[in-house]
Amino acid sequence: GVLRERLIPRILEAEADSLLDASGENFDPARVHACMLRNEKPGGHGERAFAVGAIDAALWDAVAKIEEKPLYKVFAERFNGGRYDHRVNVYPGGGYYDADKGIQGLKDEMQNYRDDGYTLMKMKVGGASLDEDRARIEAVLEVAGGGHNLAVDANGALDLDTARAYAKCVDTYDLAWFEEPVDPLDYQAHADLAADCATPIAVGENLFSLTDARNLLRHGGLRSDRDWLQFDPSLCYGPTEFIAMLQMSRDYGWSPRRHGPHGGQQLGLALAAGLQLGGTETYPLVFQPFGGFGDDAVVTDGQVTPADIPGIGVESKAELYNTILAPLLAQ
Repeated sequence: GVLRERLIPRILEAEADSLLDASGENFDPARVHACMLRNEKPGGHGERAFAVGAIDAALWDAVAKIEEKPLYKVFAERFNGGRYDHRVNVYPGGGYYDADKGIQGLKDEMQNYRDDGYTLMKMKVGGASLDEDRARIEAVLEVAGGGHNLAVDANGALDLDTARAYAKCVDTYDLAWFEEPVDPLDYQAHADLAADCATPIAVGENLFSLTDARNLLRHGGLRSDRDWLQFDPSLCYGPTEFIAMLQMSRDYGWSPRRHGPHGGQQLGLALAAGLQLGGTETYPLVFQPFGGFGDDAVVTDGQVTPADIPGIGVESKAELYNTILAPLLAQ
């Protein structure tokens, strides 16, 4: 595959010094990133982006461990003047369609999130009729404590006309945001929808490169005062490319506080804390053992404190460490 046939051989064939930082005592992720992508054709950002992202994330974990620092502090020192957030806004990705769950089950799920310390929650829309989704939204609002505590996510499944109908609906509830309403690469549809949608729009998790992100900001009609950018650091060629996207967005008037990494795991938390972003997603119930934060993480008032251990923090998540990392280390 991409890793074994292209990316890993390039790293192994490179001169060791060409992959190190100026001190010669640690890796330079930007240099390794460039090495992996040498002679790759531009465009076509799919599986290659995920593969590069996996190595890049592992490399940043190693960099932080060599420095014996939590990764969020490394990000803060290198890219944010040493500043970081002690507490990070977090929300659970959930509210999936489930025929066995029904509306009461959906309400119970959201109430459980509230009981666990979350204030903002997210649910899926677009997989049922608008009338059915309206009923689901109204049911969740009974436990959410207000529309500002609920976001809805259509997973890019709607055409423009349907998205407009949904926007008209969600505008009546003062929701936190309307996520991925249309195909992520249809920038004109985003622009047309944003012109009529009062609810903040959140998008970006399925854009995997700096160029795609730039085109979104150039042509997507998004509003930097209210909308959200949700690039996924695991999928978009890794934290190195994510940080380039963040820095690029400043040129288009976007504050880091309008970024909230998609992905629902500890890497997003490290970026959100170290770069002082607007928050990050978490998956406490799904995509295990990767989803969620460390075992000792406690969510209170919709915020969490990142683990103060070297690296990303995978060792603080026992199931992830024991089932994935420990067997690899034993080989």
